[in-house]
Formats: sequence, structure tokens, C-alpha cells
Amino acid sequence: MVSDTDPRQRKVRILATLGPSSDDPEMIRKLYLAGADAFRVNMSHGSHTHHAEVIAAIRALEKDMRRPMTILADLQGPKLRIGEFADGLVQLETDSVFTLDRDTSPGDKSRVGLPHPEIFEAIDADARLLLDDGKIVLRVTEAEEDRIETRVEVGGPLSNNKGLNVPDVVIPMAAMTDKDRTDLAFALDQGVDWIALSFVQKPEDAAEARKLINGRAALLAKIEKPSAVHRIDEILEAVDAVMVARGDLGVEIPPEEVPPLQKQIIEKARTVGRPVVVATQMLESMVRSPTPTRAEVSDVATAVYDGADAIMLSAESAAGDWPEESVAMMDKIATAVEADPSHWARVHFTETLPDSTSADALAEASNGIAQTVSASAIICFTTSGSTARRVSRERPSVPLLVLTPKLKTARRLGLLWGAHSVHTRDVNNFEQMVGKSKRMALRARIAEGGDRVIVMAGVPFGTPGSTNVLHIVRLIGNELQRHTQDEIDADR
Repeated sequence: MVSDTDPRQRKVRILATLGPSSDDPEMIRKLYLAGADAFRVNMSHGSHTHHAEVIAAIRALEKDMRRPMTILADLQGPKLRIGEFADGLVQLETDSVFTLDRDTSPGDKSRVGLPHPEIFEAIDADARLLLDDGKIVLRVTEAEEDRIETRVEVGGPLSNNKGLNVPDVVIPMAAMTDKDRTDLAFALDQGVDWIALSFVQKPEDAAEARKLINGRAALLAKIEKPSAVHRIDEILEAVDAVMVARGDLGVEIPPEEVPPLQKQIIEKARTVGRPVVVATQMLESMVRSPTPTRAEVSDVATAVYDGADAIMLSAESAAGDWPEESVAMMDKIATAVEADPSHWARVHFTETLPDSTSADALAEASNGIAQTVSASAIICFTTSGSTARRVSRERPSVPLLVLTPKLKTARRLGLLWGAHSVHTRDVNNFEQMVGKSKRMALRARIAEGGDRVIVMAGVPFGTPGSTNVLHIVRLIGNELQRHTQDEIDADR
């Protein structure tokens, strides 16, 4: 059982989406025990009442397991859809002419309404329009104020309200809809730890969400638009983490371009110290099958080898027949990869140069020192989580134990590679820091008597972002027995 005294050995984190197959308290517990480190609540589906019940179940499990639980609320975003057809379904023939217009009347095989004026304002001739997750491809031949005429490049059946992707144009629309703002306010009131912003096109899209969040949660941008890929460096500076959302991204760009883009985004995120999540269709066949394909296993393994902070299950855990087994399988794959002797070298293919600060210098040095003195663990004292993020960016070869007096910080670090966060009382002086480090390392069983551990903190204590101390500590065999009950109670 994983608790504050029994951390997971696996360093990459597993983010499991909750849904009809997995959002009751018993199944949430099973997913956690199977390996889930964080839970995604999809605001595209379900009522606020139901979401509140799910979040309450996670918090109850958190209390029972004595482990900070990470909750990510995923906003729906401005999903583009066509209108309806008179017969509910039409067959578009390849090379035929098809028109999208502002007429709200039911469509037919020659036209359909498009309730998004922003597209009419931005679209140009020769742009592509992708319908129904890219199954149907239209090429714009003429664009006017109230109609878009297209040629059908790839035809097929098309039914009511199917999704529309516009990969070649930046649409002048906000990343947040009225529904998103309502959902965001609800999620923040429920105390979620991360907000995922969908269909980000540019760094400015994060500004409104940042303002509304006002520090109450961390912000993650989902990279699923070509325009976001083109401005990934700026987006990384504007948010706290990113997700390689390969579903819509794989619709809007050729599928063969997704793997190299995934690697590039992971590398860029790691370089600047932002957690990066790889998501969508990782074990897709396990929606209906108890075992994945070998190709899916390889896909998950690739993300782990690339050094992603977290890997995500979508429909597999949310709506599939085998939610617990999907989490367990992802855990097994990641654990096997991390046991590969070549794994450590592979995750260090990415060069992470430190900024010219004492905190970055110490974080970079901690990994090398740990190897030189054969330390068993790196222990970080942090208020904001910045020390842990800096150390995690270096992908240390030893366990990373994060001690923080702020529960919200401990929860947010659930998406951070290798970090085992413990919510504990703060320390007031250097002696307390050393004593608590020893006790917590022994309680977590990441070190034993005679081992060395590296302790990092900032002085004066309790000052966010002031990491300036790196201390090597040797543990004594009977360390826990030597401490009073008052000292042990002070850790809680």
C-alpha cells in the first residue's frame, strides 16, 4: 500500500481519467492502488453535482491513505461543431461541392449550417476543414462573409453536430467559453490542483485563465493545435505545465508528424523545467480488451524513455471495460522501462542547462553529488515547490523526497517526475531540518542506517524560491528509535 511512509518506486507519474467506468469511490481506490498518481476530471461530461461527488471521493481517499492526491480539471474549450441535417445523416461524395453557411435551417448533402462566425472571418481559400475527427476533408475554394464553399477531398458519412477542425488558420476566438468560465469557478471552489486549458492557440490564451485562477491552482496547456506547436516556447513560459494531447493534434497534422513533435515538446518542456504529460490513445485497445497491443506498449515505453513527467489514460480508465487493468498495465510498462539499465542514460539525452541562480546551481549539482557520494536520496524542503521542480528537471538517479508545509503544494507535485511529496510541519532552524530529513527518509524507507542523503532547503526557512543550502547527512541505524514521540508527532 502506498502512503507517506511507502512511496512508489516508479518515477514517471500516471494520470487516470475518471468517468462512468471508474468514478465511484471503490473504483477510484482500486485505480490508486493499481498505480494511479493523479486523477483527471473531464468537464466536457457530467454535472457539477456529480463532479463534486467524485472530487469528494478523491479527498476522502487522500485522508484515508495519508497521501496528497492530485486532481486535474480539464476544461472543454471552444469545441467547433457543424449544424444538423434534415435527415440526420448525409453521404458526402469525393470531389463534390459542399457549402458551410450561416443559415440555421437543417442541411443536406450540398450544405450545412456553421454556428461559428469567427471561422467565416478568418478562413481563406485553400485552407482545409476537417470533419468528424479528420475522417472527412474539405478544401476551401471560396470564402465569403456568410458562406464557405469547399471541394470534398475525402468523402464519407456525416451526421449532426460533428466536430470541425481548422488546422491551417488561427481562429480569432478566446480559449475559454462561457461554459469554461462556469466550470473553472466550480473547479476552483472544489479545490482542484490543476486546470487544463483546451485548444490553446497562442500564449495569450492563458492570460484569462491565469487571471481567473488567481493562484488557486496550477495551469496546464493542452497542445493540440498546430498554431500552439509553432509558439510552444512562448506557451511554456506562460503556463505551469503542458500536455501533448495527441488526439486532436493527430487530426490537424499528418499522423507521421506526431511522434517527432511529441519528442520535441517533451524536450522543450524539460529544458525549461515544466512538467509534461503525454496523453491520448496510449492503451486504446484496452477500452474493450484486457490486454494492449504490442504497439501500444511500445508507445507508452517511448514516452517513459523520453523522460515525460506523466502518462495519461483517457477512455481506457474513464469509459472502458478494464479501468483497473489499464492502470496496472501502464504501471507495469513504466516500471519495466525504468528498470532497464539504459533508461537513465536515455532520459538524459535532453540537456537541461541551469539558470544563473543559486537554486538552479544546487539542483544541478545534487544529482552529481548523489552519485559521487553514493547517496540514497535527495530530500527537498519547499514551500512553493520550485526546489522540487528544479531537482526533478535533472532526472536524478535516486529517490526525490519532497517535504512541504503546504498541502496544496504537495498535491500539485503529483504530476512531477520522481517526486514523493509529504505534507508535514515546517522547520524553523537548521537542526530541525536535519532531524526531520533523517526521520522522514527512514519512515519512507528510501534510506537506512549508515546511508547518506542530500538535503536541500532555503535559508531563511519558509521563504519561497530561496534555495541556497545543500547538506549531506549520514543516517544512524536506530535514528527513529532515538527520537521522542513529540518529534515524530511534529512531522505530521
